Amino acid sequence: MAETVGSLADKLTIIELKIFHMGAQADREDADEAHRTECAERLRVLRLQRDDLAAELTELWSRVADGTYRPKVYRQYKMYNDPRYRTADPQ
Repeated sequence: MAETVGSLADKLTIIELKIFHMGAQADREDADEAHRTECAERLRVLRLQRDDLAAELTELWSRVADGTYRPKVYRQYKMYNDPRYRTADPQ
């Protein structure tokens, strides 16, 4: 499984924001019908994506909780802003 609980939660947060704002566009009374129709279709797709992500998160969390899946811990090795990794200026 490539996703983590955190990455799925992050994606769900972002897609919920997109759903909120796309819903506002779909309901705009000052926009033409073509705009509202396009936004309503995009809103439908965003909701499907959200539901898929939520199902994946539920499945992953269930597997973690019952011990059938143990996520790997990846360490972050950041090299930027660390003077130990700077090379001499070639010029």
